[in-house]
Amino acid sequence: MSWRVVVVSSNAKVDYKLDYLVVRTLDEVKRVHLSEVGVLMLESTAISITSYLLCELLRRKIKVIFCDQERNPCGELVPAWGSHDSSARIRQQIQWPPGICQQVWTEIVREKLRRQRDHLLRRGLPQAEMLTGYLNQLQWNDRTNREGHAAKVYFGALFGPDFTRTEDCPINAALNYGYSLILSAINREISAAGYLNQLGIAHENTYNPFNLGCDFMEPLRPLVDSAVWKMQPEKLERAEKMALVNLLNHPVQYDGKRQYLLYALRLYCGSLFRALQSGNVAEIRWIGYGQ
Repeated sequence: MSWRVVVVSSNAKVDYKLDYLVVRTLDEVKRVHLSEVGVLMLESTAISITSYLLCELLRRKIKVIFCDQERNPCGELVPAWGSHDSSARIRQQIQWPPGICQQVWTEIVREKLRRQRDHLLRRGLPQAEMLTGYLNQLQWNDRTNREGHAAKVYFGALFGPDFTRTEDCPINAALNYGYSLILSAINREISAAGYLNQLGIAHENTYNPFNLGCDFMEPLRPLVDSAVWKMQPEKLERAEKMALVNLLNHPVQYDGKRQYLLYALRLYCGSLFRALQSGNVAEIRWIGYGQ
């Protein structure tokens, strides 16, 4: 089972040798067996990587995240196909009934609101009662946008009444960084399962190549929110970023068992696919976490 999140943050050459990922710097050479690697993050633009290693990473379904000059995620490596039966999976995906998609989306929003409410309760914030109200008012396919109303109350409670998600500040930078990591990990599982990430069940932005990943990640956002709330960052530099990267190795509960988040995401996505295929939302297994 792959579980390591490998971050290369300085000038280095990254290549492949005998089933190992090899990182060569001026001072040292480090090796990690590819069977242990779940995510490789290239945090510097001064890194060179061999095409042979890239092919091996794709073959083994290891997510590769590229960062820009400011060390923020700017892209990821996505295979041309992720499963031997991708064409069959995509045909099934196209034929998912709208009613089933809406039912699954309703449950995703319900779980997200529940997680946000529980987060506020853990912080002793009275606005949790308002989120309980929104949770009780949730309608089919969230037609009254309880998710949007709850978000305004939720973020205001956590970070202050003047806080907005559009503000250019360290808190938003940290939130966006953490969300992008969770999204990348989910994108990996969608691709590996043979489905098209562009075709979401609720998100349908023409210019978003990860609509389905954005759908699936919604209940995981409060995990990032909690980490950022405790961090209260005044800047987003290496220490803050590594704390967020380590969320992928955060122990969680899944179906009554203790798992690391990176592996639990694979199981979670699989349960969503079963629900969409069978039309039975009881197939969904949520990831349990609390910080």
